[in-house]
Amino acid sequence: MLNWIMVEIHNQLWLPIVAGIPHERRLLMLPKCLSQYGECQAEFDEYGLLCHRCGRCVIPRLQDRAEALGGLSIVAEGFTQVIELIENRVVDAVIGVSCLESLEKAFPLLVRHAVPGLAIALNDSGCRNTHVDTDYVEEIMTILSDDVTPRMLDHDTIRAQVNRWFTRAELEQLMQPATDTTRRICLDWMSGDGKRWRPFLLAAVWQALTGKTEMTVDVHRAAVAVECFHKASLIHDDVEDRDETRYGQPTVNALYGDAFAINVGDALLGQGYRILAQSNNAELLRLASDAHIRLCCGQGEELMWDGSPVTMDYVMNIFRNKTVPAFEVSLMLGLSCTGNFAHLRPMLRNYSEALGIAYQLKDDLDDFVRDNELGCRPSAVLALRTEHPEWNREEAEKELQRMIDVYRQQALDSITGLDELELKRLLYQVTEKILGTGSERKKTEDKGDK
Repeated sequence: MLNWIMVEIHNQLWLPIVAGIPHERRLLMLPKCLSQYGECQAEFDEYGLLCHRCGRCVIPRLQDRAEALGGLSIVAEGFTQVIELIENRVVDAVIGVSCLESLEKAFPLLVRHAVPGLAIALNDSGCRNTHVDTDYVEEIMTILSDDVTPRMLDHDTIRAQVNRWFTRAELEQLMQPATDTTRRICLDWMSGDGKRWRPFLLAAVWQALTGKTEMTVDVHRAAVAVECFHKASLIHDDVEDRDETRYGQPTVNALYGDAFAINVGDALLGQGYRILAQSNNAELLRLASDAHIRLCCGQGEELMWDGSPVTMDYVMNIFRNKTVPAFEVSLMLGLSCTGNFAHLRPMLRNYSEALGIAYQLKDDLDDFVRDNELGCRPSAVLALRTEHPEWNREEAEKELQRMIDVYRQQALDSITGLDELELKRLLYQVTEKILGTGSERKKTEDKGDK
């Protein structure tokens, strides 16, 4: 009975949250094995079972009940379709019926996506003619609290809003007009290509914690400022690394030379601090300047490397100062714009450190796999070669991936205690987007955001 008890404990933890989600934002997931084997005439396509409603099993009864409540239902073998519905923001909660073995495999995926889910185990195991406590399923389906949670964070809407902030017209309202070459290139660089992860993360953190959809002026300013800092760091980075392309386009230094590129980067830093200074929140300036100094110190340690053998401790120290602040500052600025939730700072710092290290390890691994030049900077690959000269290429790759998985898990573990569900969901999803699921590598062909 231990596995059954664990399922019910899981349900009791999630029940208040699922009960607060409207029926139309829930998905009922049923197993094919509830149908009558040998008698079922239904077809099965990529979306699941197409029931003929012959009445020989409980599937149509449960689906009709879900539909009457306004929800969705699916009869599927696996979990792929459910993940797609979650990622496309079609559903916000899942009620899954399956055998205990399948539930053990499926529900960790829900946890990784921070999706509320309730599990109902079949009464018997096996892949044919199984049964479930139908009354219990219907009871779980109908639960609805008086305090119904509004639709959860819409990432697409937030990203669309953030992208609008970086149109030329919007930027000219916050940044100084393009009255000279330096200001013009600043505007070109800010309104050009880029993932804009940092302003998105800042805005999403603020919305997740406040529950508001109308962004404040301070959030707008902080989001543009943090991208100014990021773009400036990329311009300076391109000069220091002698890179000539970014986003598939010539870098500022390739077009205008190193001296002018440094000048443009400095101008963007000034623009960022000028924008933050317009806010009444002095803490925004402090957070941004602290992150700026740490990043420069980390970059300085990397630039001062003389080509001698490096240790992993040395490389990790660079990562903590060069890469971690870029993630941390977005979270902290978003937090500061709420005017509340100061108690979350230690937790978010721990999350940022683990995520930033995992991200940089992944970047090193991707370069290693693509045979990019690694000898020009102290990387995790060079540290492994120093500490384990006997390892071959495959062993080094395996160790790097293991380290990525460890830090990825540390990032997720650091936010386990978050009570703010939407922030927790956001950070889980950001982790998956940036790092992928454990032991999964996403190779990128062009150099993008560092």
